Formats: sequence, structure tokens, C-alpha cells
Amino acid sequence: MRVLHEHVAGIDVHKDMIKVAIRSPGEKPWTRQTEIFEYRTFYGVLQAMARDLRRRVVTHVVMEASGIYTDPVYYALCEQDFTEVAVVNPAHVKALRGHKTDAADCRRLAELFECGLLRGSYIPPAELREVRDLTRYRMKTVQARTSEIQRLAKALESAGIKLGSVASEITGVSATAMIDALIDGERRGAVLADLAKGRMRAAGKLADLSMALTGRFTEHHALMCRLHRDRIAGLDAAVADLDERIAGRAGRWQRELDLLKTIPAFGDVVAWAWLAEIGPAPHRHFASHEKLASWVSLCPGNNISARKRKHGRTGDAGTYIKPVLIQAAWNAIRVRGRLQARYNRLVRRFGGDKNPAAKKKAITAIAHTLLKIAYQVLKSGKPYQDLGADFYTRRESPAQQHAYLERRLQKLYPGRAITITISPPEAA
Repeated sequence: MRVLHEHVAGIDVHKDMIKVAIRSPGEKPWTRQTEIFEYRTFYGVLQAMARDLRRRVVTHVVMEASGIYTDPVYYALCEQDFTEVAVVNPAHVKALRGHKTDAADCRRLAELFECGLLRGSYIPPAELREVRDLTRYRMKTVQARTSEIQRLAKALESAGIKLGSVASEITGVSATAMIDALIDGERRGAVLADLAKGRMRAAGKLADLSMALTGRFTEHHALMCRLHRDRIAGLDAAVADLDERIAGRAGRWQRELDLLKTIPAFGDVVAWAWLAEIGPAPHRHFASHEKLASWVSLCPGNNISARKRKHGRTGDAGTYIKPVLIQAAWNAIRVRGRLQARYNRLVRRFGGDKNPAAKKKAITAIAHTLLKIAYQVLKSGKPYQDLGADFYTRRESPAQQHAYLERRLQKLYPGRAITITISPPEAA
């Protein structure tokens, strides 16, 4: 355990006020003196606080993450030449119930940090944080668009229009033309169904569309659908604008983006999210892909007591990058290759193809595999090479495959003696 022999400051951050505990050096940690100060959170006051800490010969500053309120404090401190400014996970310094005050919190932060019991979180540089703000806002905009599409579907259902039961999506070309015609006053189901294009013009589809588009669509429904359609169009334009801005900001890491896009299901959106949330060089901040997977919470937790392993669910971290990797995993298993083969094996192991929980566990494991692949691709600087759909079959020895097939036969014919005879090939 290290012990710092410099002045250490612990900061407890709130919206309008922060507490600062300064630990002076001493021979033993328990003989050190602690001074408590209070500052307001106006940025000019924070800059004065940082200068004051430097005048008091403070070299290391530690604070617990408090959401957006941490940012101005962190950047004000970074303007001075501190040896280290660390932002730590609040869960690592949680006080006992009944022993919590702001002064005690900042004192505890300083004491634990000077003894080497706390480690700062990954804080990306300012240019990456700009990309992160844009990608996160894009995700929220896409979610708002999805909510608006669902409201449009509810308005149609309320009017007895069952378009969603026949069309795969109500924002497609054909569905959009039908909704626009409904808004403009057309009420005849056969005429509306005739607006279908492509595969929707099949004989059975046209008959279903004619019945689905006949309902009690009133002027009020037309007004609501018009409002939802305008809102969706505006959100589509906002997403397109954000895509252009993100592409312009992320262009300086084009080499890393090209490497990431060699991985199955890693398109522009997934590569941008990785770059914004994890960075172009994760091996510099995370010693291994296991550490990174734990930080993203894509690995199961450990819950073992008295040699009994209990259920260990994944954590709640990785709010933005974890869902993106899960979506990428669903796309990756559609491509024939090693990832699809691994998914099928995991589903069989976790309970079978008819078990929804088995599929969810398997897709989380595939997302974990994608994270490991991306880590290694960026670390090595080499594009991803798929190992093939028969990778798991090739790596097993003939004896292992023989034992596996024999176990399968035993399950098919329980209680029976099974003899396998391998005959040499017949002469030509």
C-alpha cells in the first residue's frame, strides 16, 4: 500500500457548494492534520480555489463523480499544475449509514487516496468529450424519434387503422403514402391499398391492406397524425445534421474508425459511439480487455459465498456504449462466421433456441466478444480477420468431437448400450 507524503485534497462536490479537506504531510497517516474549507461553485470561485490549493502546496486532488456538477470543478483544477486530479466512483467511497456528512466525505476521500485505496476514473480529453456530447445527443434524438413513431401508431390504432398489422414499419415509403392520403381526406380502403409499392402489392397483401385501412379516421385523427409526421420529419433532419457534425469531429481519428469498421456490425454509428465513450486507444487506459469489460459492465459479477456461486448479474454502468454493443451483437450474429457459430453454441448451452432468456444471455456474451475484438484490433493496429464458421469445430480434437457425439446419442436413447463402429473406406 502506497502512502503519499505530499499535501492531498479531497473534494465533495454539490450543485451550489463544495467542501475541501486538505491533508498535511506527516510521519504516519493517523498523525496528519486535516483542514476543511468551503467554496461556492461559480467558475471564478473554482479558479480561485484551485490557485489557493496550489499556494498551500497541494499536489494531488481527488473528488467523487457527481454527474455534470463535477465537470467545472475538474476543468478549473486542470488549469493548475497539480500532479494528479482524480475523479473516483462514488460507490468506492460510500460511507456507513449514519456516518455521512459533507466534511466527513471529503476527509474520507483524502485519507483513502493518500493510502492508495482509490484510483481515478477514465476521463477523455476535451476533443473526445465534444464527440461524446454529440453522439449522446444523437442517441437521445433517435429515441425521441422512436417515441414519436409509437405515438403515430397509437393514433392510427385509435382510429381503427391496422396498418401496423400488415406493413413491417409505418415509416416506409408505402405506409407513408397511405398515411398522407388519410390525412388529405381519402377514406376508401381499396384506393389507399392501391398506393402500395413493391412486395406489398402481392395479392394477399392488397386484400389485407384494404381491410386494415378501413376505420373511423376522423379530422381529429388527421390532425394528430399530421403533428406526429411533422415531428418525425424534424427529428430525421436533426439526426442527419448530427451525423454530419459527428463525422467532421471524428475525422481526425479516421485510421481507428477504419479499423473498427472491419469488425462485423461495426458501422459508422457504432464506431463513433466507441470512439466517444472509450476512445481510440483503450489499451492506454485499461490494462486488459477484462478491465474494460468490467468498466462497461459487460461481464457477470462475482457473487460467491461459502463456496457457493450465486447469480451475478451485469452492472448498470456503460449507459451509452453497452446498448450500442448489444445492438451490434444482434446484427453480428446474422452474418455467417465465428460470431454466429459462438452464438448458436451459447444458446444451446444456456437452455435452447426456445428459451428467450438463453438468447439474451448469449447476445450479451457476443457483445462482450465484440468488445474484446475491438480492444485487440485497436491495440494491434491490424484489421479484424474472421476465423470462420467452422472455427470451433476445427479447434476440437477428434476425440472431443467423438465424446460429444456419443453424449448426444446417450441423451437420444437413454438407458441403452450404444456401440460406434468406424469402418475403413471401401477400396476403389
